[in-house]
Amino acid sequence: MRLSKYYLAAITAFIIWGFFSLALKPLYEYPSLDILFYRVFLCVVLMMGINLFFRRKTLKETKENFKLMSPVQKRNVVLLTLGGSLLLSANWFFFIYVMNHVSVKAASFAYLVCPILTTVFAYFILKEKLNKWQWTAVGLSIFSCVLLSFNHFMDIFYSLIVAATYAMYLVSQRKNTAIDKFLLLTLQLTTTAIILLPFYPFYSSEVPTAFDFYFFLVIIVVLFTIIPLFLNLYALKGVNSSTVGILLYINPLINFFLAIFYYKEEITPFQIIAYSLILLSIIVFNSKHIFKSKPKELQAKDIL
Repeated sequence: MRLSKYYLAAITAFIIWGFFSLALKPLYEYPSLDILFYRVFLCVVLMMGINLFFRRKTLKETKENFKLMSPVQKRNVVLLTLGGSLLLSANWFFFIYVMNHVSVKAASFAYLVCPILTTVFAYFILKEKLNKWQWTAVGLSIFSCVLLSFNHFMDIFYSLIVAATYAMYLVSQRKNTAIDKFLLLTLQLTTTAIILLPFYPFYSSEVPTAFDFYFFLVIIVVLFTIIPLFLNLYALKGVNSSTVGILLYINPLINFFLAIFYYKEEITPFQIIAYSLILLSIIVFNSKHIFKSKPKELQAKDIL
């Protein structure tokens, strides 16, 4: 098995996100909106600093390339960048809202619905083709989600809102390839910060003073925001949206194992069956890459 650097980038991003709870759980005493505000604002400060002090050459090249684009190309870049910012802002906001005012289960369920929506959106919007095995994987995913939503049908509605925003973000950014990915992420998070800024005076609590808040916040910002988001955007350069969407299942699978072995949470038989099907769907969907056969020349050498 040999995976491309784009595949590895996507897999690494979702493995990192799978362990997000390890940094987020210690901040359970702080309001979710405060964590969101400071997460976005600190992200912008760090990324702007990195661009201004270490990536000036890239900034200059991007500026020159943008000038050389046709009016249509410039419009598309601006719309895709701003659209991505709005979708990312909406995703984070709705996730916090569902987490605080609906249920944790509904928020977690969004991670399971998102890959399905991403695959469907990519099929209809980007015309990405799926073979029969990949459609089988999608079917397994849908069935597993039905099992997990048993007796919790309303959770699906709220989860769909959260999942749809991130699914659309992934699909839209598949076409946004004209700008350096780190700079693109900086622009999108800056737009997100501008959107959140007017809400900060009205919805934020007192400024945290404890060291642990800022210690874990830096970990969240660097390890669980900037790095995986950059890897996610980078992966979209060489992997289609539907594949990235299915790989997103790595995230809830890791959460599931953490819940069992680390947080010692109670797990039902339905959940065990559903998550086993999810793992199977990942393998089936990516079977072409996981079980990729050797070229004939190499096979001949092996025989000799």
